[in-house]
Amino acid sequence: MVTVGVLAVQGDFAAHRRALARLGAASVAVRTPADFAGLDALVLPGGESTAMLHGIARDGLEAPLRAFLGAGRPVLGTCAGAILLARRVTNPPQRSFDALDIDVERNAYGTQIDSFQAPLDAAAPLAGLRGVFIRAPRIGRVGPAVEVLARHRGDPVLVRDGAVWAATFHPELGDDDRLLALWLGGAGALTAAAAR
Repeated sequence: MVTVGVLAVQGDFAAHRRALARLGAASVAVRTPADFAGLDALVLPGGESTAMLHGIARDGLEAPLRAFLGAGRPVLGTCAGAILLARRVTNPPQRSFDALDIDVERNAYGTQIDSFQAPLDAAAPLAGLRGVFIRAPRIGRVGPAVEVLARHRGDPVLVRDGAVWAATFHPELGDDDRLLALWLGGAGALTAAAAR
């Protein structure tokens, strides 16, 4: 069984853990450096990216997080988590972990009151998926190795490069778990391959 860590310094980590539980995945709330031990995959949840960076620094998580990101293990960043994974962040500029070759603009879809749900342009097995956008970032540039899996009004909203995935929306909200199931399936395959 895959063990998924969910960064739990700020944001909607509890919703991710509930969604993972619906899929039968074991999850661990990551709050200390020791919590990274034994993880097969990691979720960087939505929340407020500046507050998350402060929490990561405060709790001594930056070095183990960078090590995890550099190890090639499966990672999913949603909303603020996608910001943390990006190569470049604007509106305003902010440091990030450069784990995915994308540029993102923070809060590009508006403020909290501008939050919305919308159908996404995605192929099977994600056709018909709806996105929940809450103060969402916009992906403005996608590197050549990055695959776009879903779009909203032409903008990439779900991307991946190998084991690293980013969604500018919240797949853990609502009852459609296909995105998380697809990501978990890849995480399980990588874990099984590493065990051989």
